[in-house]
Amino acid sequence: MNECQALLISAPSSGSGKTSVTAAIARWQRRLGRRVRVFKTGPDYLDPMILERASGHPVYQLDLFMGGLDHCRALLAEAAASADLILVEGVMGLFDGDPSSADLAAAFGLPVLAVIDASAMAQTFAALATGLQRFRADVSVCGVVANRVGSAAHGKMVAQGLPPDLPLVAALPRDESLSLPERHLGLVQALELPELDAQLDAWADQFARALEPDFEFPRVSFEGAAERFAGALAEADPQALAGRRIAVAQDAAFSFIYPANLDCLRALGAELLMFSPLQGQALPDCDALWLPGGYPELHAQTLRQHPSFFADLRQHLTAGRPLLAECGGMLCLLDQLLDVDGQPHAMAGVMPGSARMQSRLAALGLQAIDWPEGPLRGHSFHYSTLGTPLPASATAHNPNGGRTAEALYQQGSLRASYIHHYFASNPAAVAAFFKGQP
Repeated sequence: MNECQALLISAPSSGSGKTSVTAAIARWQRRLGRRVRVFKTGPDYLDPMILERASGHPVYQLDLFMGGLDHCRALLAEAAASADLILVEGVMGLFDGDPSSADLAAAFGLPVLAVIDASAMAQTFAALATGLQRFRADVSVCGVVANRVGSAAHGKMVAQGLPPDLPLVAALPRDESLSLPERHLGLVQALELPELDAQLDAWADQFARALEPDFEFPRVSFEGAAERFAGALAEADPQALAGRRIAVAQDAAFSFIYPANLDCLRALGAELLMFSPLQGQALPDCDALWLPGGYPELHAQTLRQHPSFFADLRQHLTAGRPLLAECGGMLCLLDQLLDVDGQPHAMAGVMPGSARMQSRLAALGLQAIDWPEGPLRGHSFHYSTLGTPLPASATAHNPNGGRTAEALYQQGSLRASYIHHYFASNPAAVAAFFKGQP
């Protein structure tokens, strides 16, 4: 059994400041020489990029739907074996979704630090905080952070009425200069923010100044095997991909990559070859290729100017080698991609059809889909619409009953979808695809 200090940082709603508070604590504690591990609840790529920079360690997902209870338990047990502090950033509001951040907190006994945007309230702050604390008996809200307070006097007002077992941990002043830029999928990627480290240090300084001196991080015991894929790989040959070279595009256009997906492929014996199309790097000599999601619409011209990328994709598919394209990775394979201004960009032309970016959300939700090799889980989040003559070989469903139901397209050795798949949900199926076995 491993024990260390731990917190789940949640809020009543999205936009309350969970990411900045989590990053501030991580950077502050890391500067004190402590070993910090950060996790993100639910499917997300952009927040983890910020949190990785803050903590100095890759940020993994804890998702009870995509990964399952045992997988999440193994990730936490592994982290607790070497960390001084574990931070878990929640998703949406504390009780939103199924599974919710509250479900995760209850499953692993994670104390909750609630971040509440206090900018438009005073004494009602305590009523909201107390409601969060008392809503579920199996969830422990141990403290609250008042974010975006207008003054010291405002900070004192929001603390009025808080019960003794729900202390105000910090009152953080409103400071627009410390906010991060956003685009249609959320925060701008960490690699696009040259001043990010300075901003993280500023967040850490602000939190350390505001922290109540008697606050102590609670301790939590994490038990369970630390082999994160032990259960998931039980039905798969642990060397199913031994000797297979899998190329993975990775740069600002193809950046939506779960660290657990890379770990899963390596655990199956694959050799991973990372390359950057935006830097003009050629497709490595490989047996299979993964084009993850990202922002190809922002880099369409650069992708077109790559000396061989589109031709390499055609040659790869002509040779019958597996290619998995997810969301943005799929868009770059189409005949045409129209940006949000309606400007057309010619793409690789290896998958018939076109896509159009739009200013409003097109799809969002967890997804479960049946591959020919077996069922997989993942999620969808995009601002584009797709038109293709290819028939869907399978259609996903949302476990929460939402409208999002993404199609899976197959053409020869190509498999494409808007779904961002979580490989640990079925390593055997993933291995069979990348090995080229139907």
